[in-house]
Amino acid sequence: MNMKVDIFTHPEFEREFRRLGKKYRSLVDDYAQLLTDLEKNPLQGSSLGMGVRKVRMGIASKGSGKNGGVRVITYSIIHKAPDVVELTLLYIYDKSEMESISTRFIKYLLGK
Repeated sequence: MNMKVDIFTHPEFEREFRRLGKKYRSLVDDYAQLLTDLEKNPLQGSSLGMGVRKVRMGIASKGSGKNGGVRVITYSIIHKAPDVVELTLLYIYDKSEMESISTRFIKYLLGK
């Protein structure tokens, strides 16, 4: 079954993406690859509960793979008909700057 994937971005994601883009010149290309991967498998990554997932993304200009790259926090809503997944990119952070993301911050991003 093929699902259509609609990808949206949260303002906090956009703000942090711009900041990280100044630090890592390959971020735009790395992000394009992530979007392609998410369109194929929107439910990838580790589940954090509440429909939220943590996806690892490598940064080519950082010289490290996914382990030392960035983390993208996603939120998905699956619609049975017409087989659509709405995926919101909530936040992006550099693993070297922040070890993990708190449940409190996730709830803030979700508006809860």
